[in-house]
Amino acid sequence: MMRLNSIIALAGCLCFGVAQAAFAHGVKLTQQPTSAIEIQAAYDSGTPMVNAQVNVYAPDNPASPWRVGVTDDQGVFVFVPDPQKSGYWEVQVRQAGHGGVVSIPVGPDLGIGKSTPAPVQSSGSGVYNPLQKGIMLGSVIWGLVGTALFFSRRKSEGATGTLGSDTPRPDVGGLP
Repeated sequence: MMRLNSIIALAGCLCFGVAQAAFAHGVKLTQQPTSAIEIQAAYDSGTPMVNAQVNVYAPDNPASPWRVGVTDDQGVFVFVPDPQKSGYWEVQVRQAGHGGVVSIPVGPDLGIGKSTPAPVQSSGSGVYNPLQKGIMLGSVIWGLVGTALFFSRRKSEGATGTLGSDTPRPDVGGLP
């Protein structure tokens, strides 16, 4: 029983101490209004998304990329939209399973990259809420306690002889 308590205490320390280091990270995209559109792609930590895949979709053909490219060493991608194609241009940035999409208004009625905040979709914020943390911790503790009980029961049964070779076999279907 002392060993079981030690295992539970160790599991609790590990879960509380290591849980904070296992966060994923999301993506933050910003835009700068100029004669061209500048996209700055960075992870939530502020690290630039270097050489991330960029797809630019024109308003008149959202199914096929109008321009394809990659970000530079600072996570920046610059393009000049066709002024004849008025509407919302979609820019998708992806790298290693992380990415986001930003919608940029372009045209005489909309302006080019107006200073109004564009909607940004992120692949993940990297923050777990308290309910998620509680469920994860409970699952780990449940698994550790179950494993400890399984192995402690197995040892105690073997030590008392309840499953030893001198235990008579039950009669199974009349077979000898």
